[in-house]
Amino acid sequence: MAEAMGHELAVVVAVLIGIVAQTPALKWVRVGQREHYLPGRIGPFFALWFRASFVNQALLVVGLVLLVGSFVQSFGTEVHLVIAALLVICLLLTPFGLGFRGRTSPLALTSRMRRLLVAVGLIDVIVTLVGLVVGLPLAFALLAGFFAPAVVELALIATRPLEDHLLQRYVDDATERLLRVRPRVVGITGSFGKTTTKNYLATLLEGSVRAIASPASFNNRGGLARSINERLVPGTEVFVAEMGTFGPGEIAALCSWIPPEIAVLTALGPVHLERFGSEASILRAKLEITEQASVVIINVDYPRLALAAKALAGSATDRRIVKVSAIQLDADVTVKPNEEGELVVYLHGQKLAKIDAGDIAPTNLACAVAAALECGVAPEALQSRLGLVKSPANRLVTAVVPDSGVEVLDDTYNSNPAGARRALAALQRRGGETATKFVVTPGMVELGKRQYPENYALGKAVGQVANQLVVVGMTNRIALMEGAAEAQATAEGTRLDAVVPVKDRDSAIAYIKRSAKSGDVVLYENDLPDHYP
Repeated sequence: MAEAMGHELAVVVAVLIGIVAQTPALKWVRVGQREHYLPGRIGPFFALWFRASFVNQALLVVGLVLLVGSFVQSFGTEVHLVIAALLVICLLLTPFGLGFRGRTSPLALTSRMRRLLVAVGLIDVIVTLVGLVVGLPLAFALLAGFFAPAVVELALIATRPLEDHLLQRYVDDATERLLRVRPRVVGITGSFGKTTTKNYLATLLEGSVRAIASPASFNNRGGLARSINERLVPGTEVFVAEMGTFGPGEIAALCSWIPPEIAVLTALGPVHLERFGSEASILRAKLEITEQASVVIINVDYPRLALAAKALAGSATDRRIVKVSAIQLDADVTVKPNEEGELVVYLHGQKLAKIDAGDIAPTNLACAVAAALECGVAPEALQSRLGLVKSPANRLVTAVVPDSGVEVLDDTYNSNPAGARRALAALQRRGGETATKFVVTPGMVELGKRQYPENYALGKAVGQVANQLVVVGMTNRIALMEGAAEAQATAEGTRLDAVVPVKDRDSAIAYIKRSAKSGDVVLYENDLPDHYP
């Protein structure tokens, strides 16, 4: 009798341990949510977390040893339960630093997330049932818990067709609304500068054309369908659609139901190089936006885009190419800085207007001016609107903190080398001789094989401009600090007197509050969500 009760208790404990062993999957479903539920993104983050910390490497090794021990049938029930309990503790801690809830963005229990969690649970049950058949249910439950990242990846793959089917209804509604309202569509893409150009264009169109633009960074299938369904009303003359892509074919798919009459290519760079593999692949994906357009506005300051402009102009179509530049006065639209701190706007080499340069991105403004003209805004109307253009939120926006008198440059939504250089130039222009200049950054991500050299170059460039570099997190810590060290070893970097590594953004802000005084300048360059180490 006592032995039977002991066995039943062991079974209950084993079931509870098996259930708890699945909870680490909650960490990885949140990563999946932050990565837009894209299959294939869990593996890179798993590798990122375990490369970043010796503690996580040790936890992985210990967990693997315990998992193997759970399959050794010669061990008694009590030993298996102890091993299982220790492994669960290890799994709950792994990877150390990646939380269940999240600091910057907690898990959002949306309908899609619920479906994903159901899929994860079904996979765990199937694995455990297989274990039950072979007589090792606890070991197989622990196996599912140990390989939680793979389980979540499988769930993302399994649910993708269903999610695409459910989203199609909203896409169909948006397509019907577009056909009913019939606005002219301006499609904007590029490695970076899409949102900035879109906001500039919306400002220039106001008062001349009834236009709406997709909000924030709504630039994928779901975001654009929502923008159209919620914002496109009868009488709208222009719809400005920002179009992003994580892979070949995505922009072409968007253009199949949001065909742009005017296509804008803002820039080309290594953003998302990790996903595409080469800048040539990025260019091909971005050029999908031109296939149905009658007008293509293209920034020819990038050599690959300049070559693409020539190729498009030479193709056997009636497509018209509009070239924009911040350098070449022979472009159709040029926005060029002058020595007085102004931006001069030229149309076909003729001066149209001058505005205070501030932190306006010249080529983005040139793209917006060209698109506004194509939408029917008169040059005279543009002159009155140009002075109202400003940077969108979190993209090199400047403010002085009232209580402390510290000037802050907020460039937290930027994650590309060209934007980082522009932000450092803005920092260099600010502050008096006695001002301390801080740069707070986790570096740039998704740059593939160029991630280390680009972040090394960023650290070196910071060393030539700032007094203090605050490195956030582990993702790019080595590259940033080694680049800064090289700057410190040269005459150019003598002003850099401190490199301060901190664990997260909150720690960085606390450090700035303790260290910065009135008149100092702080640049927050890029920000990574907390599913990055």
